[in-house]
Amino acid sequence: METVFIADDEQIIREGLKHIIDWANLGFTICGEAGSGEEALDGIMKLNPSLVLMDIRMPKLLGTDIIRNAREQGFSGKFIIISGYSDFSYAQTAIRHGVEFYLTKPIDEEELLEAVTRIRELLAKEQESSTNIDLFRKKAKNVILHELVTGIYSPESKNALPDLIADLYQVVIYEEFYGTASPAYSFAELLKVANRGNHSFEHLTIDSREIFLLKGSFALRKFEAFLTHYELREYQEKSPLDTLFLAYGRPVKNMDQIYLSYEEALLLCRRRFFCTQGQHALGYEELPFLNTKVNEIDKAKLKLYQELLTDSLKSFNRRKVAESLHELEVFLYNVKDDIKSVKRFLTDLYFQIKEKINIIYSSAAIPFPSNSEIIERIDNSFYLYEIIIFISEQTDLIINATGAPSRDSVLYDILYYIDHNYQSNIKLETIAPLFGYNSAYLGKIFNKATGESFNTYIDHRRIEYSKQLLIENKLKVYEIAEQVGYKNVDYFHKKFKKYVGVSPAEYRKADIP
Repeated sequence: METVFIADDEQIIREGLKHIIDWANLGFTICGEAGSGEEALDGIMKLNPSLVLMDIRMPKLLGTDIIRNAREQGFSGKFIIISGYSDFSYAQTAIRHGVEFYLTKPIDEEELLEAVTRIRELLAKEQESSTNIDLFRKKAKNVILHELVTGIYSPESKNALPDLIADLYQVVIYEEFYGTASPAYSFAELLKVANRGNHSFEHLTIDSREIFLLKGSFALRKFEAFLTHYELREYQEKSPLDTLFLAYGRPVKNMDQIYLSYEEALLLCRRRFFCTQGQHALGYEELPFLNTKVNEIDKAKLKLYQELLTDSLKSFNRRKVAESLHELEVFLYNVKDDIKSVKRFLTDLYFQIKEKINIIYSSAAIPFPSNSEIIERIDNSFYLYEIIIFISEQTDLIINATGAPSRDSVLYDILYYIDHNYQSNIKLETIAPLFGYNSAYLGKIFNKATGESFNTYIDHRRIEYSKQLLIENKLKVYEIAEQVGYKNVDYFHKKFKKYVGVSPAEYRKADIP
């Protein structure tokens, strides 16, 4: 519905103009009125009506002056001037300021109806044209963004969108986390930015992937703060990271390099299968490691891991089973083969273990799943760690069916495993299934047996080892942080000071025992 504003110094005339024609039937609603020139100008600028119906002779400010002032302030609506004067100079001035119709009093109903109808048609055409232009601009922008991100743009494209100019850029690929009913988190909510007018980032879709182009130092700092807040948390319920996955490329300074950030994010996105449990983001920092993948899957490796796991099962050695599975996971993380080949390798490994155990314990009633169930389970796994957990559960099933050790011996194996692997990204959720427990139950018995939580125990082991390295004085603090299992040096500082009472640098300098 369009709006009309009526201005005349006589109340009776304003009332008459409200009812002389059926405004609603013509697609208009009356939004305001004024009895003086100053009131009229103020009302026009505040209400921004589609049409102004106004007397040329207004107290304090002539109608022509109102029109001129309104135009200078950016008002683009239509005017119909009504006057008791037929002086041609008024008409010339009004037309010069874009007045569509100049009617004389007394108002002829048919003449006014014809003028308003004509203006309604003009407004409709302008609206259609504006909508088409906006649509064209949006489509053109999407095309240019696609070209910039994929690196196939022309030099002219860069200059077509001045709002893309920034000092830094970074590409982020946003996907839902597998197997979750994801709430509607918007990217702006995650970064805690308003993004009005796409000021902080641009969004587009490529091959069904949600792509976000961060623009400017502020947006990149917000993204880094988001990752730091959620990735380094010890525990946080209902975290946004529980329902999404992010892959991000390096920050770049020029539009010409945006495609490099995108290519890195895309490469990392395809490595999602190798994420550890609970890992929801892969960044360009991982790329040097990806470029050094040298392991290859072959029959010799298949035989090696089959023998390692079968021998451990025969001796009921849960610790050795866990170590072998961890070694297998690390090996597969560093293979050059594709995901399909990795899954086939693990399927063959399970089949061989199953065959060997059935021969050795032919009289034992081991409830193995069928081969078709095994294939389906491994093929439908989204992550490598899911398959490792599945195999671990099966090894636990085998040990329980052929000879179950006591809980104390299992806990001893767990502690031994932790003491020799705390430098890696070790978590209760990862350890528990390797030894046949769920994480909640293992956490309880671990706390009862050791007198401290799993995370505290890990921290103590790491801090004790870091103290030795600080005293040796061969490595820098950030290198020590990485070596004892902390990816973030600031987080290491926080933990060290919590347990030791001083910072790592102060400890090294004072040589505190």
